[in-house]
Amino acid sequence: MKKPKITRRKFIGTASAAAIGSAAFGLNLVYGYSSEGRSKEIVSIVRIKDGDTATAVEEAIELLGGIKAVTIGKNRIMLKPNLVADSPAVTTKLIIVKTLAQLMQQAGKEVMIGEGSAAASSFNVIDNEIFRTNKREILDGMQQHVFDVLGYSEMAQSLNIPLINLHSGEIVEVPLKNGLAAKSVKIHKSLTEVDLLCSVPMMKTHTLATVTLAMKNLIGLYPGTVYYSVRSWLHDRAAEAGSPGVAYEVIDINNAVKTGLSIIDASSAMEGDGPTGGTLVDMGLIIAGTSPLATDMVGASLMGFELNDIPAIVLAHKTGMLPAALDDIEIRGLRIDQCKRKFVKPNIYKWTDASSSFGAKEL
Repeated sequence: MKKPKITRRKFIGTASAAAIGSAAFGLNLVYGYSSEGRSKEIVSIVRIKDGDTATAVEEAIELLGGIKAVTIGKNRIMLKPNLVADSPAVTTKLIIVKTLAQLMQQAGKEVMIGEGSAAASSFNVIDNEIFRTNKREILDGMQQHVFDVLGYSEMAQSLNIPLINLHSGEIVEVPLKNGLAAKSVKIHKSLTEVDLLCSVPMMKTHTLATVTLAMKNLIGLYPGTVYYSVRSWLHDRAAEAGSPGVAYEVIDINNAVKTGLSIIDASSAMEGDGPTGGTLVDMGLIIAGTSPLATDMVGASLMGFELNDIPAIVLAHKTGMLPAALDDIEIRGLRIDQCKRKFVKPNIYKWTDASSSFGAKEL
């Protein structure tokens, strides 16, 4: 009798289901499922094989339980890549966002992509000098330019997905229960209307935040028409309030929105003086989790950092966010010790010092 052909995607799903079932009986399978602490946050680590990034993204989500499980009860979803500038070398890879969008569409979800980029040449970068601006005409032109040159406009059109410029439009105020930099934040109204936000950062070091991963990526949700480009006005106020690095701003925005899925693009990563001036390194990984904090804890560990090195993670724990330790996270797929790399650390600057180099002058 001829055996039925099994596709790679079906194999991944079948293997994941089998692993989950076997884990209930205490078996330690190849993906490392644990039978203990089923309430633990789950993070998956998958290696990209033969340059097939799309399959690695699919596998990483399957290890979390599958796209239907991680989006259950969530119908309107926004994908938030890290498009800090207009260079593909320092931004989330298009194939990752496209794969996520297609998976969610196949699951019957309404998908959109949102971003508020920080800077681009000929807009708020002139003669290599970065300016702060809250002028809508500049920010809108810059955002469209970034979407266009990075291929997001063409991709979104092909999938019939709207691109949301988070810098402008209808802005609403969201109160914060325990705000650190402010008692409320102003964000694009669409962020209050989605059921789930998916943070899709590129793995990088950062001269202000030490690392930029799922939580730091959400700085791009602060609208430039309110907080200025490179969020200079926001960072000024947070620094005055005593923010370590940019941790106050990171924690506040993470408490204002509903991040239910994080996918770290570690296909290539950046070490040294990121987020744009460092050196690219080949990590060849995709990291996924439903908790941005848990996903960042694993991501930072993969980069060779101690959790106490990362101001936003330290502050998250001080304010009671969980998980509190790596032992409280169930890691599926590869183990950290199988793919950990010691990243060159960035030179760390205080915003009060860094702002004199960029964003000090206004357009």
